[in-house]
Amino acid sequence: MEGEAAWIEAAGAGDKRAFERLVIAYQKPVYSLAYRMLGNARDAEDAAQESFVRCYRALGSYDRRRPFSTWLLSIVAHHCIDRLRRQRLREVSLDGLPTWRWMPGDAVDPEAAAEAGELTDHIGGLLLKLPEDYRLALVLRYWHDLGYEEIGEMTGQTVSAVKSRLHRARRQLAEIMVLGGGRGPLAPDGADDPRASATPIQSGGVHACTATMPAI
Repeated sequence: MEGEAAWIEAAGAGDKRAFERLVIAYQKPVYSLAYRMLGNARDAEDAAQESFVRCYRALGSYDRRRPFSTWLLSIVAHHCIDRLRRQRLREVSLDGLPTWRWMPGDAVDPEAAAEAGELTDHIGGLLLKLPEDYRLALVLRYWHDLGYEEIGEMTGQTVSAVKSRLHRARRQLAEIMVLGGGRGPLAPDGADDPRASATPIQSGGVHACTATMPAI
């Protein structure tokens, strides 16, 4: 995309207006990935903004031969995993319970959830029970429609390793769904959770995301 390439070039030279265009173009997939990984709208918004700041600071090292979207989402993914690990360590030190522990009272009746259009959100909640590497693989594959090679590039794995991880992740998620009363195949869903596709960065002002960015 010629426009995007020009924005990246200008942003890399310190043009914050050009970077704002990139934020507007990518805020939805960035927030969606953060939300699916963290399971909390406020944390997802914070992670999205921090990821954009990290992206801005790292533009000088961006390899133009690599798809910008894949590079950006890899920044988001690594940041979210870091947050989850820090959060888990804090929670374990306090009470031994990880923050995404699934409480018995949170089970959702699948028929009622489907009628209310909440089944996808229920699956999103079940994702939080998976290890973060399994969760990331599923989110990238089924919510962001990335190919095996793209996922491998982001996670530093071979294609065969990505396929193996996805297989194990799907199997573990299926077991969780059976135990929790959920059902249905894991597939991309156009009627996704609106909180996972919202654009809070824009609602709060793109300038809020870029105003504090240092000069490159």
